[in-house]
Amino acid sequence: MLEQIYKLFLQIPKITTDTRTPLESSIFFCLKGENFDANEMVEIALEKGAEYVVTQNEKFVDHERCFVVDDPLQTLQDLALKYRNSLTIPVIGVTGTNGKTTTKELMAAVLSKKYQVKATEGNLNNHIGVPLTLLSINSSHEMAIVEMGANHPNEIAMLCQMARPTHALVTNVGSAHLEGFKTFENIVATKMALYDFVIQHGGTLFVNAQDQLLQDEVAKRLRANRMIQPVEKVNYNTDEDISFRLTPYLQLNLLGQQVQTQLTGQYNLPNIAAVIAVGSYFKVPDSDMIQAIQEYTPRNARSQIKKIGTNLVIADYYNANPTSIQAALANLDLIEYDSKVAIIGDMFELGVHSQEEHNHVIELVDRYKIKAFFIGANFYELKNSRHHFFRELSELNLYLKKNPIEDSLLLIKGSRGIQLENLILE
Repeated sequence: MLEQIYKLFLQIPKITTDTRTPLESSIFFCLKGENFDANEMVEIALEKGAEYVVTQNEKFVDHERCFVVDDPLQTLQDLALKYRNSLTIPVIGVTGTNGKTTTKELMAAVLSKKYQVKATEGNLNNHIGVPLTLLSINSSHEMAIVEMGANHPNEIAMLCQMARPTHALVTNVGSAHLEGFKTFENIVATKMALYDFVIQHGGTLFVNAQDQLLQDEVAKRLRANRMIQPVEKVNYNTDEDISFRLTPYLQLNLLGQQVQTQLTGQYNLPNIAAVIAVGSYFKVPDSDMIQAIQEYTPRNARSQIKKIGTNLVIADYYNANPTSIQAALANLDLIEYDSKVAIIGDMFELGVHSQEEHNHVIELVDRYKIKAFFIGANFYELKNSRHHFFRELSELNLYLKKNPIEDSLLLIKGSRGIQLENLILE
């Protein structure tokens, strides 16, 4: 049955999974989630224009436009692998604890100056997003960038088996999703699976020369490599090669030129250095790389800078973990501004490490002498008289209505579940 679906896909190269999106001329896969089951929406998908439907709903076993399979998600992944094996273009895998989405988007901007590039949209970087990305590659694309995320052991290895990257970049390894990973060692092993795959199959590794953990892990793997395929390692430098200042926009000396970016954060320097290394490897002209980096504007509350009322706001609340909050606070400390304030939401998925990590964030705020507002049950359990603590965002909104923040540089950082996009500042 997979062969039949594959032949149809070559004729109808559009995959859909959501009945709320346009379905015309597509093959619709019925996926299950915690709060939905698209197997109950077969007729709706057909009515909305899907040419074919892949489902496990046996009511449609005799329907001429339906394929009834044991597991539509597994079929989607098998289809993606079969299609991936037909491609001969470079596929760059990107993972890491922090910065992978920004790095992927910067990389796409740089490489698009010379090539037709397909990159993961948004952060569709999991067991569903990766096959959808692969299946959206078409004959016009000259290379692909596939972002890979994980919150449990072995997930990157599984995604690599599907995406089969020819080039690999791990941005960094830090503390995140400890509830799922259990230990930091499991995080390291999971992220390094991207390098493992490329080493085993022959390809190119891009590695931060200043990240000793990554250097050590790659060196260990290269020493143990017994494969015949050649492996190329490209080191890139960060701290030594790039001088910068924060206004709070990141200005830096890059490739011999002063570059004004729309980014903030010293933590973006390794991301930019990585992208320059990849662009140089694929022979994108320096002037094009600089232009792409200057033009790139972050989206989706990933270190976005906004003017809200009298405040300059660093909106960085797409997600948060201990290492990303530490980097955001260090960046706030570096920026010269008369009044600096941080609004910080709980970090999720930390398991038994939660109290320790939340307490460490409070200690960092004290060290940097930043006025702070903390939101969420985890921070509230650690409340003290030095800062403001709120169980719910609604409570903070009420407080700010009576006591507005004015004329300040304001960092907003927290996990998605805190819904900091609903913060009311004016």
